[in-house]
Amino acid sequence: MSARGAGLHLLNRRQRGARPLHAQLYDRIRQAVLSGALSPGARLPSARAMALEAGVSRGTVDVAYARLSVEGFLVTRGAAGTFVTSALPIRPRGAPSAAPEPPRPGLHGRAALRPFQVGIPAVDVFPVATWSRLLGRHARRARAGDLARSDPCGDAALREAVAAHLAVSRGVVARAEQVMITGGYHGALGLLVRALARPGDRAWIEDPGYQRARAALELAGLRLAPVPVDAEGLDVARGVALAPRARFAVVTPSHQMPLGMALSLPRRLALLAWARGAGAWVVEDDYDGEFQRAAAPLPALKSLDEQGRVIYAGTFSKSMFPALRLGFLVVPDGAHDALARAADLLHPAPPLAVQRAVADFLGEGHFARHVRRMRALYAERHGALSRALEELASPHLRIEPGTGGLHVVTRLTGACHDGEVVERAGLLGLAPGALSSYQVRAAKRRIEGLLLGFAALPAARARKAVSRLAQAIEQARRQP
Repeated sequence: MSARGAGLHLLNRRQRGARPLHAQLYDRIRQAVLSGALSPGARLPSARAMALEAGVSRGTVDVAYARLSVEGFLVTRGAAGTFVTSALPIRPRGAPSAAPEPPRPGLHGRAALRPFQVGIPAVDVFPVATWSRLLGRHARRARAGDLARSDPCGDAALREAVAAHLAVSRGVVARAEQVMITGGYHGALGLLVRALARPGDRAWIEDPGYQRARAALELAGLRLAPVPVDAEGLDVARGVALAPRARFAVVTPSHQMPLGMALSLPRRLALLAWARGAGAWVVEDDYDGEFQRAAAPLPALKSLDEQGRVIYAGTFSKSMFPALRLGFLVVPDGAHDALARAADLLHPAPPLAVQRAVADFLGEGHFARHVRRMRALYAERHGALSRALEELASPHLRIEPGTGGLHVVTRLTGACHDGEVVERAGLLGLAPGALSSYQVRAAKRRIEGLLLGFAALPAARARKAVSRLAQAIEQARRQP
């Protein structure tokens, strides 16, 4: 903790009878060390910096530091600076007094990366050195003008790079001005509902579908119309029957989340026709369109949009890494002004240096090389997981065919609930997803299965992870 954080400033100069300033500073530092606010090994500011911080002379700081050094609280290491003595048996403030507890679930799941987590790419092989170099380049090149205020719709260089990338990889032709940079997919979704919807508006969602998108729409006050999916994807005719004048349809047409099928061409055309007639917006969530296992990724729904009703939402969380929290929208002209005003108020775009580093990651070819490597790696990891499932868990799980993505869909064949399996698996250090948790409407036939993320699971560890999963299934099967 810093000297300011430890409360070493604002010494009392005026109070009658107050102790000398060097004694007050001595007391403050000593107490900060004893309480753990300054932990063993912590570096203190130089005497000059401390004098400015505390509003005293440098001589006052020298006297306090010297006394603390004599008493063993501080140690001076020449030009390296002054440090709290490492050997002190002081417990840092807030540190556990007993053995550390295992990680607890947070708002969005467990903090540690565990086998089968859904939506996590192969962060273990991401080119960190290249990314760090690009990020450092733009942190060092920052100019005074960059520190004032960035464009709330995103940096121009990144918007141009995204537009060029989409034209080649996804068949989406857009001007750079139509691209808006957001704080990930959820930042994009929040921007959309604030700019283009009002509480009480209807919204189509896929059933089963992505739970967090569903929760975000509900939080914004929209009334949801769960539309079933089948082998061809979203049942558009059923959606029209449920909510013909809905304001939004939020869909995953390239790789349905969670089941994995692609929206068929007749359904795509029907969806666009409905949106045009109803004046509705179709939000295309292309969350992992880069990683289809077919010969080439399917073109985006946006590539068929001639009337400007599709808002394309992409993210780099799956193709780069989740902590980046950087996404983008391709916005039709009819929605641009409203979204730009909302972005100006909410300013959802990430820091400028991060945006420019991503622009270079795209423009210099690092992204394309990384995606090619990941496709080969994911094919290997998917194969290893499939073989392990066939060998070790085949009596209990049936692997569903899929066209791509970062997870495998399985169905439970025995008499046990997927939620119970997930709970048992969690106790064994695993993190599969329960397929039933993606279901919205209480159906006559509840779907039971597991989603198994494989992108972050090295092939060499697949058998061990599946063996533990089979153990969790057996435990769940023995439950009444």
